[in-house]
Amino acid sequence: MTVFFSQLINGLSLGSIYALIALGYSMVYGIILLLNFAHGDVFMIAGLIMVYAAASLPLYIAIPLVLVVTVVIGFLIERVAYKPLRSAPRMSVMISAIGVSYLLQNLALYVTGGLSKMYPTIPFISDSATIGTATTKMVTLITPVLTLVLVVVLVVVVVVVLVVVVVLVVLGVFVVVVVLVVVLVVVLVVLDVVKRQAAASGSSPMN
Repeated sequence: MTVFFSQLINGLSLGSIYALIALGYSMVYGIILLLNFAHGDVFMIAGLIMVYAAASLPLYIAIPLVLVVTVVIGFLIERVAYKPLRSAPRMSVMISAIGVSYLLQNLALYVTGGLSKMYPTIPFISDSATIGTATTKMVTLITPVLTLVLVVVLVVVVVVVLVVVVVLVVLGVFVVVVVLVVVLVVVLVVLDVVKRQAAASGSSPMN
């Protein structure tokens, strides 16, 4: 049973990591219709940056620094490799994405020399936890929960955006209808006034 629980927890954690990466893929494709093949490689670069940053900086500086640098890397990739090809054929954009992926992989291979790196110990996340007879790291337990929370938040955001869009469309249609009704009423009133004035001016010589 110990082996079963250990493998079950590891499978949930690994599947959650895949789900996080898939979530990023789906968000990018849903927004700009691009299969970003370098998405996982950006995760890898962020991990390597964290390894080297934590070796020389405190964690409270290293973690925000890694977040900022990762965002900058993603921004530069989009500006250099994807935006110039926004109106190009889809195959060109896919080839560019594959090229960025190979570039990041070989850059990581050159910097690390192909050797594995020890990830820094982070308080609480790196602590051990025992479930039943299985012992694992806290990060293994946190990853599925974090993934579930992110998916729920994304679904809620999408639903809220859809509701807001529908409400704005309904309000827009209502405002347009009200304006048209007001314009029609004003036109009818003006025409009635013109008719009355015309009738009054036509009957005044007879008097």
